[in-house]
Amino acid sequence: MAEQQLSFEKPITELKNKINELKAFTEEKGIDLSGEIEKLEGRLEQLEKDIYGNLNPWERVQIARHSKRPTTLDYIDRIFTNFIEFHGDRLYGEDKAIVGGIGKFEGKPVTVIGHQRGKDTKENIKRNFGMPHPEGYRKALRLMKQADKFNRPIICFIDTKGADPGIESEERGQSEAIARNLLEMSGLRVPILCIVIGEGGSGGALALGVGDKIFMLENSTYSVISPEGAAALLWKDSSLAKRAAETMKITAPDLLELGLIDEMIPEVRGGAHRNVDKQATEIKKMIGISLDELGKIPNETLVLKRYEKFKKIGEINHVNDAIVMK
Repeated sequence: MAEQQLSFEKPITELKNKINELKAFTEEKGIDLSGEIEKLEGRLEQLEKDIYGNLNPWERVQIARHSKRPTTLDYIDRIFTNFIEFHGDRLYGEDKAIVGGIGKFEGKPVTVIGHQRGKDTKENIKRNFGMPHPEGYRKALRLMKQADKFNRPIICFIDTKGADPGIESEERGQSEAIARNLLEMSGLRVPILCIVIGEGGSGGALALGVGDKIFMLENSTYSVISPEGAAALLWKDSSLAKRAAETMKITAPDLLELGLIDEMIPEVRGGAHRNVDKQATEIKKMIGISLDELGKIPNETLVLKRYEKFKKIGEINHVNDAIVMK
């Protein structure tokens, strides 16, 4: 299957094809075109720097949604050892849109939880396109409480368009399940790291997002609503998603500037899917630094600092007796 090509990558793809054609011609005809190939490769290097180094918000949204973008399980396989996945919420059933279990990080036990989407149609249907049902969030909370009981740090990978919006999910208490996670995570006495690795959409993402440290991959997004949804609400036209993405401040650079996240994790040029092993190494490095830092903080202090962290998000201005949130 041909790799998904994003619209802004077309010049890069065309130049790569030209280089490959010259290499094939050289091999077939025995003509030395190494000088021309070297010049084109230099041009390709500069072109990639120019394009990937100046991505606009909508282009970052497209990379975050790339069909080959690494998932939670991709990172679990590369960052943790001896991972054992647990299933079920002990109330209703198993939700494959969230994976979680116990593994070891540099020899120390940790609990790992994350949204899991698919990479093709069949797997996406199995995983409900990474949109959890209430039982998924309750499974996650069950594992978090277990981690709290046994003093294991929690690492959450966030990657969802949002929680499942179906009637059955609402009947089973979708909003209560999300709200319960927000409440319970705020009081857990162990270190919690939250890493947005793709799309972080609405309460479906926030249900795994109350942590001591919040990180985003460079080309991930984190927002209360999708750009298409925002465009439909604001301008009654979902085709204005690009405009909405630029207005909403949903990318990692924007959210870092606003102070809503603690750090942005650099991505491989062109997106994490270009080199999953290298990207996993960058995430692993950040996890190691953070766990060392948080491990020195007493449990009671950890909870208080987490409370203060979220309390500081947003500013309240009183304008003509009206409260305006920034």
